Amino acid sequence: MNDGMRTLADVVEQVFDGLDKTLADHRARLSVREVGTVIEVGSGVAQVAGLTDVMDQEIIEFPGGLLGIAIDLDSSRIGVVLLGHYHHLSSGAAAHRTGRALDVPVGEALLGRVVDGVGRPIDDKGPVQARERRPVEQPAPPILARAPVSVPLQSGIKAIDAAIPIGRGQRQLILGDRQTGKTSIAIDTLLNQRGSGVVGIYCAIGQRNAAVAQVVATLRDGGAMERCIAIVAAGDDPPALQFVAPYAATTMAEYFMQRGQDVVLILDDLTRHARAYRELSLLLRRPPGREAYPGDIFFIHSRLLERATHLDNAHGGGSLTALPIIETEAQDIAAYIPTNLISITDGQIYLSPEQFHKGQLPAVDIGRSVSRVGGKAQLRAYRAVAADLRLAYAQYEEFETFARFGTRLDPDTRRALERGRRVREMLKQSEHDLLSVGEQIAVLYATTQGLLDDVPIDRIADVEADIRERLRTDLPELRERLDGGHDLDAHALSQIRTAVEAAVRELVDQPSKDRP
Repeated sequence: MNDGMRTLADVVEQVFDGLDKTLADHRARLSVREVGTVIEVGSGVAQVAGLTDVMDQEIIEFPGGLLGIAIDLDSSRIGVVLLGHYHHLSSGAAAHRTGRALDVPVGEALLGRVVDGVGRPIDDKGPVQARERRPVEQPAPPILARAPVSVPLQSGIKAIDAAIPIGRGQRQLILGDRQTGKTSIAIDTLLNQRGSGVVGIYCAIGQRNAAVAQVVATLRDGGAMERCIAIVAAGDDPPALQFVAPYAATTMAEYFMQRGQDVVLILDDLTRHARAYRELSLLLRRPPGREAYPGDIFFIHSRLLERATHLDNAHGGGSLTALPIIETEAQDIAAYIPTNLISITDGQIYLSPEQFHKGQLPAVDIGRSVSRVGGKAQLRAYRAVAADLRLAYAQYEEFETFARFGTRLDPDTRRALERGRRVREMLKQSEHDLLSVGEQIAVLYATTQGLLDDVPIDRIADVEADIRERLRTDLPELRERLDGGHDLDAHALSQIRTAVEAAVRELVDQPSKDRP
């Protein structure tokens, strides 16, 4: 018993000795924290006084864990945009400096997740276990760190891959009126990257929650979500979150690019992003300019899209392909925001409402669309079969206009009209019905070489399906070679011609046969 009491006494003595040593070594340190006062709260913004040393883009903390970004600095007050619901915030509340800029989680842990505009998970899968965080505002890569865009990014859409090719590292704008299929083209491009190792990032800005949920479900059902990240700043979120979201998405994409991977970034859409920034600027009482947008509306998009590029091997060799989407009104591509973005990007895919209403889907207007990278980012096999596709299509549209007036046409013009009709019919494609490179080459060759001139217009889709099936079943090696980027030699052309002629012959012999 006495031994037990002595042991307990020794333990207590050791504890007190440790406490005495810790107290003796302790030195009090002062912690300086600058605190301001909220003097006004508006719709998503707050005016704060007393923070004299605050930095631009610094995070300000309010009661309840609410965060804001200082973007309007004045000698007597600062304007803070709020990154959350602010109904509990009122005048007189304390505002604390944090000394840091807004950052978001980055890394592999985000793949397959749905997060909000600042990287917080909203998919009920628990917290994001990211090992690294990076500021949402990053400088664009310098010119000397960039490499030419030379590797194609296959969308799986005939009209785009053949006539308006996209390269990895390019900034290709998608624009058109409301409900013309802009998001569908972007999502199909993401779906077509399955198995290619390309990381997809979809950033929804100001969209309806139901529409975003449908996009996420499409990516998941198509097997692409495991290599994608969805960043959502919905229409009912504060405008500051909608403004920050695309910068956060670009930061997440840069993480993979700087590690040598290829990334596709969908920004859906920058029209709503510009409107959110206009709302914030007006609430902060900044001077309005054209269409009430602030003077730096061009800069907010240029500094965002300039971060998309193809890095050279010394800097990792990765690429970030940006596909920003904007919405036009009444087909006015010369409006303020569309012209700004057209001047920033490397080309545009224009979707025509007229073609959409005629059932020409996807409604890509080849004449008004352009890729400034062009054939440099296109497989050589395409050049062999679709080099004159844009010119032939433009000529067909011109001939069609004259034909409407009942003009008497010579045989060559009538022949060009018939072939043009088949080219237009061949360019039709159902949503999510993506074609491999080999399938596209075969169908394009059959159409441009006149092998389908004798096929009725309403049977073009049947012949196309037959050609694709023959390529998959009878010519799998050729299909794999073309998918791998090999050139289209004479032997390959002969094989394609034989398959096409067999498909046409079977259609002529059995015109009433039902085909899948």
